[in-house]
Order: sequence, then C-alpha cells, then structure tokens
Amino acid sequence: MLTRVKSAVASFMGGIMAGASNGDNLSASDLPLKFPYMRPEFLGLSQDEIECSADHIARPILILKETKRLPWATGYAEVINAGKSSLNEDQACCEVVLVKKKAGGSSTPNKTPTSKRRSSLPNGEGLGLRENSDLDGLVLQYWALFDGHAGSGAAVVASKLLQHHIVEQLQDILEILRNSALLPPTCMGEEPNSTPVSQRALTRAASLRGAAGAPGSPGTPPTRFFSEKKVQHESLVIGAIENAFKEMSDACVNTLNQMVCRRSGSYTELDLTVCFRICPVVQWTGGGVEAPHESRDSSGLPGQGQMHRSLVVVFLLGKLYVANAGDSRAIIIRRGEVVPMSTEFTPESERQRLQFLGFMQPHLLGNEFTHLEFPRRVQRKEVGKRMLYRDFTMNGWAYKTIEDGDLKFPLIYGEGKKARVMATIGVTRGLGDHDLKVHDSNIYIKPFLSCCPEVKVYPLTQYEHGPDDVLVLGTDGLWDVLSNEEVAEAVTGFLANCDPDDLHRYTMAAQDLVMRARGVLRDRGWRISNDRLGSGDDISVYIIPLLYGNRQP
Repeated sequence: MLTRVKSAVASFMGGIMAGASNGDNLSASDLPLKFPYMRPEFLGLSQDEIECSADHIARPILILKETKRLPWATGYAEVINAGKSSLNEDQACCEVVLVKKKAGGSSTPNKTPTSKRRSSLPNGEGLGLRENSDLDGLVLQYWALFDGHAGSGAAVVASKLLQHHIVEQLQDILEILRNSALLPPTCMGEEPNSTPVSQRALTRAASLRGAAGAPGSPGTPPTRFFSEKKVQHESLVIGAIENAFKEMSDACVNTLNQMVCRRSGSYTELDLTVCFRICPVVQWTGGGVEAPHESRDSSGLPGQGQMHRSLVVVFLLGKLYVANAGDSRAIIIRRGEVVPMSTEFTPESERQRLQFLGFMQPHLLGNEFTHLEFPRRVQRKEVGKRMLYRDFTMNGWAYKTIEDGDLKFPLIYGEGKKARVMATIGVTRGLGDHDLKVHDSNIYIKPFLSCCPEVKVYPLTQYEHGPDDVLVLGTDGLWDVLSNEEVAEAVTGFLANCDPDDLHRYTMAAQDLVMRARGVLRDRGWRISNDRLGSGDDISVYIIPLLYGNRQP
C-alpha cells in the first residue's frame, strides 16, 4: 500500500520525492515541499533576509537589489501586513519568455536563461530574440501579482505555473499570430483566406438558393444565412489568457484530487504526510487534520482552503494585455492622466451576476440564503410590510411586500470592503477555494466564485510614451487607502524629481508608493497623510515604464 501511494504521488508530481524506493521506509523528511514559501525570485533574497522581512512591527519595505533583474527597468516594492497573517500572502513573478512552436509533442515553454535576461534588460537589446528571427517564435514580457486569501500557498503555486499555462495556450496559435496580415482561419488547419470577410460572405438570397446548382443538387453548398464573424488576432490572445486561467483553476482541483490518497473514505497518517509535504495547506496533528495558522480564514476557522487573486500583464506583438481576476488594480499614467486598465471584482460589483445565479440555481443557496438584496437584514416583525429591495434585473431600488422567504440571509450583504458573499468572502473572482463552505454548513461558495479574468488591451505601440509614462500594478493593500488620482499624483511628482536617465527611478517610485500606503507607525497604529489609517494588508507594487515598449522590435 505504501509503495503504491509513493509511486502514484511521485508520478503525478514529476518524481519530486527523494529517498529510498521502499515505501515502508518513507518519512516526512524524504518529501521536499514542491512549492515552499518564498519571496519573489527576482528580489534575490537569502533565507535569512526572507525571515527578517516577515517583521510585522517594523514592516520593512523590500525593493530590487539590481534594477537589471526585471525587463524595461521595471520598479518593484513590497511590504508585509501588520499581523493579519504570519506570512506575506502576496506573490509576484516577472519573466521574459520565448514562445516557440511545439516540437515532438512537447509543450514546455522556453524561458529565457537568467544570464541572457539580465544582460539584455532593461531595454530588451542583447536577447538575440526577434519575432521574425530564426528562432521562429514570439517573445513576450510577463508581469504578475497574486494576492492570497487564507494563506500563501495558492499564490506561490500560481506564481510558478500560470505563465506556463499562458505560453502553452499561445503555442497552439503561434503560426496564426505570426501571420498577422491574414485573418485567423475559422477552423484550425484551413488555409488562411486573404479575401476580406465582406467579399466572402454570401447574400441571404444566394444562401437560400445555393451558390451553385439547383437546391438539393450535389454542388449546392450548405445553407448560410449570415456572414462569418471577423475575429482579430487580439481576440485569440485574450482567449489564450482566459483559457490559461481556467486551466490553472482546473489544475488546482486535479492536483488536490490526485494528491489526496484515500483508502475506504479515510486517511492514513502516511497518506496525510505525503499530501501535506507536497501541498502544505493543512497539517497532521496526530489526531486529525487542521489548517496552519496562516491558512485559516478571517473568522479563524480551519480547513477552508486557499484562494488567490491574480493580476497579469502580457506584452505581445506591440500590445499590453491586462488580465484581472480579483480586487487588485492596474492603471496607466500617461502625461499625468489616468487610464484605468482593470476592474475589481467584489460582491457589490458583481451583484447582478451572483443574484442571477442564485435565482436560476436556488439549490446553491441551501435554503438559508435569498438572492434578493435589502438595505438591511429583514426582521420577522416586518413580514407583510413593504421594504426596499432589488434583484438581478435592477440597478435601482423598488418596494416589495416582505414574505417569509425574505427572512433568509441575503446572498450579498454589507457594503464597501465589508461586503461579503454568503457572509464569508469579500472577493468574487480568483483561483482556488474549491472547498470553501459557509460556516457551520454544507453550502459550497465556489459556484459563485469565477476564475475567469477580465482582459483589457492597451495598444502600446500606437502611442509615443515619455520616461514618466508608466503602468502601475498593485494589490488591494495599495488601493484600499489610495485612490487612482492619489497614486498618479504621487508617481508623477516623484518621477519629475528624478534624473530621466536613472534606471533606479522606477524602483524608488515603487518604494515611495508603498511607503505612502503603509504609512508610519504611531500610537494609534499605521497612519498616512491627513492622519488617515494606513494599510495593514500586504502591499505589492510594480511600476512599469512604457517607454521601453516603444523600443521593442
């Protein structure tokens, strides 16, 4: 039994387990963590520095040691929370990747070697990678922020894997993307048609009678009432990113299902040791399963699973693709003006989608919740009275007569940062949380949570950018206390006082932004300007100068 357990898990995880081949001698020390907790690789921190960074009292701001570690002279800074979790639940990743055609069935992307990345950055010169070169591939720049919920594990995994899912999706359409002069074929494998869609389309009359021969004759093509949709290459990239998010979400489920080694509905101590060493979301206590401190939810309840919100930027073929699933945010600051590049997904912003799902699938509400929203909790003494309400069809409010069914707890309750889905979670999109349930019930919340990102496109090369035009990415710890306008004013003012040729200016601007959001520790906690409460959450910030995008081949 023990040998089968080790063999199955090792096979699935790529043989990550070391030690003797005899399963009877297997110990926890033989099973290294697949994705141990760490800070972003590009920070170049030692283990001692990682431990020192987790100081919830001093809250040191971490910045890049070497500017050339990131493409485009990108600036980055982060700070840990004020004590809400033992570890920093934010993660970040940044890479330059070459997307090459699959060879021999392999779908492994070719990540640019570190030495080449460093020698070529920040302007991309020296990589030896050109979109029309002999390498027969496309170069993409990738930046990502992941904000963990109820633990750091899911964010760490996504920071290692999501970019590979994106590359695999792009590999399938690589040849189509490279042939930008022609529209993508409707069916994969068809020869691209250079004739404009409007000329290819049949008229309705011609469709009814057939383009050739009498109706029903062998030469009559299938009836076509409408012209084909004109699909652009940009839409294919958006679809690739969307599918990569879905694949990442499915991978989370499949990984957990295959790692959990069940035997007649129960777990052995070895089974749990194997699973927990690979995916340390829970720990073995000797008498049962318990979540470690950092994986408990805000109510302190163990075993509720983990989730992460993702904000991803891909630069490909002259365009920036900004994909957001969660409550992180991206804005472009161009000539001092703000261009929003993402939308936060919260119970309030997605109220109508969630209410519609509850209306169409009432069993998901478990007979404990109502899909209707009221200004406050309905009391029994108000049955028969007329109260303000709204459902998924409404942006405004109206009055309805209160019935017994309205006494159930609202699916969406609270407002602002306190709004919750089923009184449990304050974000509606992200990856993970597949086992999250309403407290003290069997009602799963996952059906209401979407892994699908919103992808916005910025045609970077269509604009001329100066050294102060930047893309700012930040987790919710930044935006909880600073508005778009405050961030734009801070970044613009800081960069204006820096030497335009100083490559460290963007890292210093990111550090200044994090410092403004964190504030200063005083007797009444962390305080920012005007004595407002500072952010007690993890804060991670990228500042990406757009000038370098104009210089890409």
